[in-house]
Amino acid sequence: MAGYFSVGESKIRPGAYFNVSKKGEENEFGAVDGVVAILFKASFGPLGTVRVIEREDGYGQIYGEGAATDALREALYGGAQKLIACRVGNGGTAETVSLAAATGSVVLTAKYPGKMGFTVSVREKLADDTRKECIIYSGTREFERVNFTAGDDEAKALAEGFAKSKNFTAKLEGDGAAGVVTNVNQSAFTAGEDPEVTNADYGMALEEVEKYYFNTICVDTEDSGVHNLLSAFLDRIYEAGQFGIGVVAEKTTLDFEERIASATGFGKENMVYILNADVKAKEEALEGYRVAALVAGMIAACPSNQSLTHTVIDRYTEIGEIFTNSQYEKAIKNGCVALAYNTDNEVWLDAAVNTLISPDENHDEGWKKIRRVKTRYELLYRTNAQADALVGKVDNDVNGRAIIVGKLQKIVNDMVQEGKLVSGTVTESSTYVPDGDSCYFDIDVIDKDSAEHVYLFYKFRFSTQAE
Repeated sequence: MAGYFSVGESKIRPGAYFNVSKKGEENEFGAVDGVVAILFKASFGPLGTVRVIEREDGYGQIYGEGAATDALREALYGGAQKLIACRVGNGGTAETVSLAAATGSVVLTAKYPGKMGFTVSVREKLADDTRKECIIYSGTREFERVNFTAGDDEAKALAEGFAKSKNFTAKLEGDGAAGVVTNVNQSAFTAGEDPEVTNADYGMALEEVEKYYFNTICVDTEDSGVHNLLSAFLDRIYEAGQFGIGVVAEKTTLDFEERIASATGFGKENMVYILNADVKAKEEALEGYRVAALVAGMIAACPSNQSLTHTVIDRYTEIGEIFTNSQYEKAIKNGCVALAYNTDNEVWLDAAVNTLISPDENHDEGWKKIRRVKTRYELLYRTNAQADALVGKVDNDVNGRAIIVGKLQKIVNDMVQEGKLVSGTVTESSTYVPDGDSCYFDIDVIDKDSAEHVYLFYKFRFSTQAE
């Protein structure tokens, strides 16, 4: 994986390294999408371990649909195609139930801790008296079903049927546990306990997520301490060549100015702050992290040749906090994404900006826009990956370096054709001379922006006669 290098620094480990700097003044500058990483609480599923969930697979059979799994749901509503899901927490106890057999019992135990409220039914299978079925429910929804052979050895057959289960274990208990398993109808499991959750658990989950590629990342909390952990994490993985954008929100019970201060406290291109995260989706109230998760899905899914400014969010029907014009302007100036109504009374993103307010000497004004950050992160990801693939595969001579230039130039050309860049050239560095196993290249690009400020000049006259 490519990593960041400071000018003048010599790296020890072989690999491709990148540096970012500003080119020219403001008037001279001009993939993989849909992947959202989410840290969340749940009442079931593996703790502190990532599960990669494709959009079509769903998450209910892994984590259930309670606690903060609605963050996963909202990211999918936003357009996420893949979730890098990590349940946070520590401790807790698993649910269990004992099913009576002719002798002894079969004890079913959930593989993960949590308060799911499982129930179980055991019954004859319809139209086949040689088979029985054990069905576990979460609420009224079927969570898992195991079919087993009916008869004198049911207890053993049921235990063997759960041998391949991802969610439950089955154990024969009692001397000589065997025989027919007693039928039951939605018998309740003994209650479990949800894990405790601390900031340290979020920190450990971030380390797990780091192993995977993602476009955006969000958390299931409005806690500023966790948001700061996320921000520091994104800065750290940037140094190692991983490019992600964090999306957070606080509840609107926090004063407007306090929320503005939270956003400006980040002041980074890799953090997006939703200022008025209080909406309704028909009759369902959504706020805080749930809104952040949906916007994270939108940003991840949006190709870098498009802007999210004035993008309508069909899921939302009402905004709980509307701003004045001056407040919307203050939101933009302070790096906040605000929700607003358009002229058709639809909810949209007022301006797709991030929390960067004052770019440093190596970052131009383009880094303040979500679209341009996505474009630049995509370019960094694609060219770094290509350069890394060539490490050790070509000689550090004129021909070898020409191969590197050609491969990288192709990516730049492709992004021009994709409508993501205006133009770009890859050349050997004119400042640093290749020597030994080190070589240097300049990637000079002009990336695109969207037309977001349209000025109209109207000219009227008193005369009603056409000229």
